[in-house]
Amino acid sequence: MKRIVTGILAHVDAGKTTCIESMLYTSKTIRKLGRVDHQDAYLDYDNQERERGITIYSKEAHFHWKDSEIYLIDTPGHVDFSSEMERSLQVLDLAILLINGQDGIQSHTSTIWKCLKHWYYVKKKDS
Repeated sequence: MKRIVTGILAHVDAGKTTCIESMLYTSKTIRKLGRVDHQDAYLDYDNQERERGITIYSKEAHFHWKDSEIYLIDTPGHVDFSSEMERSLQVLDLAILLINGQDGIQSHTSTIWKCLKHWYYVKKKDS
């Protein structure tokens, strides 16, 4: 069985937590879809996160899909918590940069892209 550590990255309010909720629900890891605006998202269990409606701390969830065990890292999208997102890059096998189709590419999206490019070249050099 393959094990893949996957990070979901995006600017704030792009839908990272909603995407992860859907993955966990589809894989039957959770029984109901939570929502950030309803303060019942599976990974946003910190009181401060629920009150503010944003992810502050990177969190991990995992599920099985076909012949793989997927470990998901939900990262903060708010620029004030970028260091938390950057720390998460060190453990990733795969990164997904989520872009909200309505908002398009935001300035923080470009910053995340630069971090990912740096992460890729460092990881490539080390392997």
